[in-house]
Amino acid sequence: MASFPILTVVDKTRVSPPPGTIGDRSLPLTYFDLYWLTQPPVHYLFFYELSVTQTQFIETIIPNLKHSLSITLQHFFPFAGNLIVYPTSTKNPEIRFVEGDSVAVTFAECSLDFNQLTRNNPRACEMFYHLIPSLEHDNKASEFTKIDVFSVQVTLFPNFGISVGMTNHHCLGDAKTRFSFLKAWTSIARFGTNESFLANETLPSYDRVAPNPRLEEIFLKFAKVEKFKEEYQPQKLCGPTDKVRATFILTRTALNKLKNLVTTQLPTSYVSSFTVACGYIWSCIAETRNDGLQWFGFTIDCRARVNPPLPIAYFGNCLTACMALENTANLTGKEGFVNAAKMIGESLQKSLSDIDGFFMKIESLLDMSSNNEIPTTAIGVAGTPKLKFYDIDFGWGKPKKIETISIDYTGSISMNACKENHDDFEIGVCLLSNEIESFVRIFEDGLQKYI
Repeated sequence: MASFPILTVVDKTRVSPPPGTIGDRSLPLTYFDLYWLTQPPVHYLFFYELSVTQTQFIETIIPNLKHSLSITLQHFFPFAGNLIVYPTSTKNPEIRFVEGDSVAVTFAECSLDFNQLTRNNPRACEMFYHLIPSLEHDNKASEFTKIDVFSVQVTLFPNFGISVGMTNHHCLGDAKTRFSFLKAWTSIARFGTNESFLANETLPSYDRVAPNPRLEEIFLKFAKVEKFKEEYQPQKLCGPTDKVRATFILTRTALNKLKNLVTTQLPTSYVSSFTVACGYIWSCIAETRNDGLQWFGFTIDCRARVNPPLPIAYFGNCLTACMALENTANLTGKEGFVNAAKMIGESLQKSLSDIDGFFMKIESLLDMSSNNEIPTTAIGVAGTPKLKFYDIDFGWGKPKKIETISIDYTGSISMNACKENHDDFEIGVCLLSNEIESFVRIFEDGLQKYI
């Protein structure tokens, strides 16, 4: 029997802003951006349930997405630019747009099962890798290395739906920057022009945070920019792999009961829906994987917390980290969840009250990382339930499912507000196939025990 290709490319192109709308511009990277210089790209997928044929896809959807993306790029020019790194110079990296620069966009057709991909139950991670685009790069220039910062792949599942896969270099911006871009693109795709977006949304602010030469030096040293000339390759996810991904829901009722449990046992602790959700998942992973010391980290938005504060529409990364470190023995058993929530709450409260103090400690934290002192289990959080990504609508309705594929690099978790109820949390987990069954059982048993 003949085998059919999983993915067939229908159209591969590059989309630029309308000619003459931007000119040549550059955006210097700040110390908030430089940490991410050599970190893995961000991959995210939006699945839309839509009965559409290949003919409709080619004649209607592809032209609309190209047109709306082009208009959007004139307001968000860094998405069409390139990351420029100077390996042999003291000049800091920047995102540069030159007239004619563009975004790589692929349109394809896929034979995978759309309904299987959009379920919550465990699914092989490698299936999703067909749906995410790569970042192109060019190491040929004598003075610098040039890297695409954004790419798109739109994939048709005939008569079932469409996925929109996006990849960005993390230097381009954080989740709030991506969300603002997507709100603009989807508005323009729905209405055909940028009038509604310009009337109802805030344009990005390209102001830069005040320079901090010491932190910039630390992060450039950490990134080893001198290696960009010959060795740099944007990381890619590829199969086969022994990892699976699954989605878990913590309802508002469950979150409130978990909060009440922590508050009752630790009345003075900082407790929120986010801290108990993170604490619960951390304790479940600790029960699943008993390997000694465990690290849990997440980021917080600093736009309103730096001095002076930055505009809410600030473009780029503006994040600082909260981290907790604990022995597995204290994260498991009867008190495991409460201890995990306590540790995360304390870290968050400390970071919120002393942003400058955290930055003063950053060098020792990076030294720990480079010396391989990070525990075997290191869990991060991608995304935030504060941003309503399930409202991203290209004109096809709300997404059926969102997946953050880049958690596969590190085994981190993703967190979004749910589609049906924004007060519920949707959590994506990537685990080894021999761990997932235990995790599902521990997650479900724990909720029965605690609520």
